[in-house]
Amino acid sequence: MRRGLALLSLGLALAAGPVSGQSQPPAAAPSALLTLDDQRLFAESRFGKTLLARQEVEKQALAAENRQIEAGLETEERDLTGRRAVLPKEQFQPLAEAFNAKVEGIRKAQDVKSRDLTRRFEEERRRFFETASPVLGQILVERGALAIIDKRAVFLGFENLDITDAAIARVDAVLGDGPPATAAPQPVPRQAAPAQPASPAPASP
Repeated sequence: MRRGLALLSLGLALAAGPVSGQSQPPAAAPSALLTLDDQRLFAESRFGKTLLARQEVEKQALAAENRQIEAGLETEERDLTGRRAVLPKEQFQPLAEAFNAKVEGIRKAQDVKSRDLTRRFEEERRRFFETASPVLGQILVERGALAIIDKRAVFLGFENLDITDAAIARVDAVLGDGPPATAAPQPVPRQAAPAQPASPAPASP
């Protein structure tokens, strides 16, 4: 009985051996599938690094602009609050409404800038993969494979199925830093401060 269990254990060990102890598929059996980490391909390629750095610069510039605008609005709000105590309600109310409208207009304009930044980055990221696609196709043909699949979709596989490093090197050699940046939209001008209503002229005697 013990010998039978020992043979069974040996059989299981031999069956599991090629998966757990072998990192390369048999040389005579080329893989029909290759795997790729597309996030690494983008983030670690020169093209992708250029886009990411450009996006970060634009994000920081927009954040600085928002802080500057916010500081100016806070100053204006404090001034308006101080005038509230000395102006009649009928004179103060139009000023308060104009200030609120100005704040809302600026907020919408800055939101548009933020969404436009995100949109342009996604378009450039999509352009990267469109441009890299022929390069990946060459690797596919050279390896004699049928398809490249997302590495994250693979539960178990041989190490040399992953072509990410090779793809990064090939994309860098072919695409470099990528095409020049597309022109960013011009900043939306800040709205002028609302004019203070003129005090009513005294009645003629």
